[in-house]
Amino acid sequence: MSILDELTWRGLINDCTDSEALTERSNKGPIVLYCGFDPTSDSLHVGNLVPLIALRRFQDQGHIPVALAGGATGAIGDPSGKSTERTLLTRETLQENIAAVKTQLGKLLDFNTSSNPARLLDNADWTENVTLLDFLRDIGKHFTVNNMVAKESVRARMEDRDAGISYTEFSYMLLQAFDFYHLKKEHECDLQIGGSDQWGNITAGIELTRRKLNATVFGLTLPLITNTDGTKFGKTEAGAVWLDSARTSIYKFYQFWIRIDDRDVIRYLKYFTFLSRDQISELEKSHEENPGAREAHTALAVAMTDLIHGENATKETQQASQILFGGDLEGIGENTFNEIVGEVPTVEIEKSKLEGDGMPILELFVTSGLCQSNGQARKDLQGGGLNLNNERQSDPQAKITTEALLFGKHLLLRKGKRNYTVISTV
Repeated sequence: MSILDELTWRGLINDCTDSEALTERSNKGPIVLYCGFDPTSDSLHVGNLVPLIALRRFQDQGHIPVALAGGATGAIGDPSGKSTERTLLTRETLQENIAAVKTQLGKLLDFNTSSNPARLLDNADWTENVTLLDFLRDIGKHFTVNNMVAKESVRARMEDRDAGISYTEFSYMLLQAFDFYHLKKEHECDLQIGGSDQWGNITAGIELTRRKLNATVFGLTLPLITNTDGTKFGKTEAGAVWLDSARTSIYKFYQFWIRIDDRDVIRYLKYFTFLSRDQISELEKSHEENPGAREAHTALAVAMTDLIHGENATKETQQASQILFGGDLEGIGENTFNEIVGEVPTVEIEKSKLEGDGMPILELFVTSGLCQSNGQARKDLQGGGLNLNNERQSDPQAKITTEALLFGKHLLLRKGKRNYTVISTV
């Protein structure tokens, strides 16, 4: 399939300025295309993935992607999709964020291939030395206020009497248009992609490029993702799902994808993964026949965790995910285990109770709250229903010592198949 055919099959084209002309242009040779992101944080989140992965889809078909960091535009703030003014960031913070995000971009784009390497550019490089008078004379004169206020991102804010829109954010459209013009002039960039909320900004750049260079360039927008249940994609009770493992652990990242709504999983396999049409069709078939097996969910979680964190991290996380289903604890790292601790009730006891001869196993299960009495614990033990560190226990006279502690501080207790408690020593 051509790149546009693939994007269409995946449901990733929301709008395109001229799909026939863009297809004809792509058939002539590699296209330089770009997608911008404002470095408002030191990490990307899953909501940033669709356009960046789309850049990689173009790259895989021989095109040349440019990830454009908004060192300039990020200092202003894009009003698109926002009901209030953004907090202005310092230049130092923006540069620190760009440096941090560059590492994450390296997992999504190939900057080292010899044929069509991706590029990371910063629009501050061609904006910060332009004077206000020059910008108004050379760029501002090509825009009418009438057209600018007609753009959805601007109009929505102007209609909100409480929030309104500052002149600063009103000018954002001109800065983004200036980017497209510059990239066409200096890098022969023919295409800008972005979320559907960027349509007004993209078409402004197309018009500016036509006026100043008498050149035809293209715009393509991707759908803004919302979950079927109406909730915002990429948000959990704990907040945004970040690509940086220091902000969202790999375990929680994996769990985010594995817990996707059944109604969304096939759509997200198309949006986010590089699985083939045949592979996704097979997963769709198995999902329809036996959704409880969660084969499609597992494929999605594995593909995304592999992409962002690597295969080794995925394997450890999968193993960790099985711990609460009785899986083997061997090889699990402490950080990963700590994530699991957060999923189940935790009871603290003094470490001294496990020293010396140790603590009677029946008393331990009563202390955990899994058993109401020693008699009940004995009955559960004899029935094969009590597990310590995912190993079945059978001796009612056993005593548990510090040797059983995981990472020198934890015991994982289970009653039956699903009732867990962690004993943590203090």
